[in-house]
Amino acid sequence: MKMKKAVVLLSGGLDSATAAAIARQEGYTPCALSFSYGQRHARELESAKAVAQSLGIKEHLLMSFDMGLIGGSALTSKVEVPKGDTPSAGGIPVTYVPARNTVFLSFALAWAETLEAPDIFMGANVMDYSGYPDCRPEYLAAFEQMANLATKAGVEGRIKFRVHAPLLKMTKGEIIRKGVELGVDYALTWSCYDPASSGRPCGRCDSCLYRAKGFADAGIPDPLLE
Repeated sequence: MKMKKAVVLLSGGLDSATAAAIARQEGYTPCALSFSYGQRHARELESAKAVAQSLGIKEHLLMSFDMGLIGGSALTSKVEVPKGDTPSAGGIPVTYVPARNTVFLSFALAWAETLEAPDIFMGANVMDYSGYPDCRPEYLAAFEQMANLATKAGVEGRIKFRVHAPLLKMTKGEIIRKGVELGVDYALTWSCYDPASSGRPCGRCDSCLYRAKGFADAGIPDPLLE
């Protein structure tokens, strides 16, 4: 039986790697989509490539554009990445990139329509996350509705697009345990927003703190740090 293609947003982080593995487990052929968007942690793209290869993903598209021209985020400007604070303290953090998931999903939708692939997977999560508004279930439902209104394939009724967020209500620990079960090599993944000059994770940004908490909760050492 020919497996159906699905577009998977693959940043190189542990969430997106797990989402890609879940797509494969569910019988899809993942087509990975990564973005070079002017992020200070472009190191994640090396991980995206390695993860795609380790999962046997044959189609991996890298889209390049510069959201640094817009700014508005510590990830795409000279604004410092907060360190050592409790994740999500004080509401939406300065690491929020304006409309990033909308931009990413729009590219994914365009590719999915071209591939005639109704399914888009992403690693959005609302349990252990940094308070980003474009990770919420109501946002994902709204984008899915828009996708079927704004595409030729959707209007003609040939494709009903679906946005899958299989990690949405899982904790980081649960995500890691699921990924290990599916054979994800987390040593290949990258989470840090502000890598040290040595190339090592800073260990103190929101993303590093969530990653550390996830591995601790899962009772598994982080292989990236070994």
